[in-house]
Amino acid sequence: MREPRMSEPGDDGTPVVVAARRTPIGTAGHAFKELLVERLAAPVLAAVARDVAGRQVDDVVLGNCMGPGGNVARVSALAAGLGDEVPGLTVDRQCGSGLAAILVAGQAVRAGEMDLVIAGGVESASTAPSRTHRGAARPYARAAFAPDGHPDPDMGPAAEALAAACGISRERQDAYARRSHARALAACFDEEIVAIGERARDQRPRPLRAASLARLPAAFVAGGTVTAGNSSPISDGAAAVALVPERLRAGLPGMRLVAGAVTGCDPALPGWGPVPAVRRVLARAGTDMDRIAAVEIVEAFAAQVLAVTDALGLDPLGADGERVCSGGGALALGHPWGATGAVVVTRLFSRLVRAGAPPGTMGLAAAAVGGGLGVAALFEVV
Repeated sequence: MREPRMSEPGDDGTPVVVAARRTPIGTAGHAFKELLVERLAAPVLAAVARDVAGRQVDDVVLGNCMGPGGNVARVSALAAGLGDEVPGLTVDRQCGSGLAAILVAGQAVRAGEMDLVIAGGVESASTAPSRTHRGAARPYARAAFAPDGHPDPDMGPAAEALAAACGISRERQDAYARRSHARALAACFDEEIVAIGERARDQRPRPLRAASLARLPAAFVAGGTVTAGNSSPISDGAAAVALVPERLRAGLPGMRLVAGAVTGCDPALPGWGPVPAVRRVLARAGTDMDRIAAVEIVEAFAAQVLAVTDALGLDPLGADGERVCSGGGALALGHPWGATGAVVVTRLFSRLVRAGAPPGTMGLAAAAVGGGLGVAALFEVV
């Protein structure tokens, strides 16, 4: 057993992501409908551990929203064969859980308490248990995002409200959805995907026609603009990264975690959350959007992505098409709630580190969260 190591003055404990993997993403009730949550997470954890072979894993931190409880991270670490000595921490920030887990792991590394943490998220919507309040006749659809007296919309109606508040048209939403699928179909994800059984590709991306999307009815609000075609599907999947301090990187290529932020916003418009989170991250890092080469936003709804990118001065349907979700996103791949924040970091790792971007290149990851939260993280290639 290793002796605990405390950080010493002058140590560079800056957390660096040196490996990143994910499962294919399956639509709930389909590709992975019988896989329990730890069976989705375990192959990814094991693959990331192999990518940093020869190092002892100090902890596993996983985001998860709807699983069975029982500390999903610990159960998954054991299922991955990481050893009895690896503990596990499960984080719930709803749709931002995977990204929040990476920030928590980064804090432990930066503090000098841990030398290698595998962090990410996992969601098996297909096998998530039904939950019932004691004495109630039937299960409830979801836990509350806010208490009585506060707005608590479902995410679909909330996206509709954000579209109306920000003037995001149906035509732009459909165009962005087509773009996401087309980009995902054209991308190659082989280096980041860990096959689950015989499946090594994402299940959902498909060619979309403008005429077909235009015929779809509003999904949440009569006469609205948010449809099944410009919304992400409920999904199953997992993703994880390995974080080490810079002083122990030992020449491995990676991207350092420059800054992270979790912020709150009006719970009536939760899709707005990435805007204050990104602004806070950029202010902490002393930089601006002009210096960010790659942006990955969790594409829960096209309306939400466009509202956020408009506010941040980005044009993913035009000049910033190669910067924002250049390989598609959750609209095409799927949205496994607890994992999706880690999926976008894995995508950044592929776009920047695997692609050989020069040191100093920066990437941004962000997610909106039910209840009115935003999570964001800024990374820099080293």
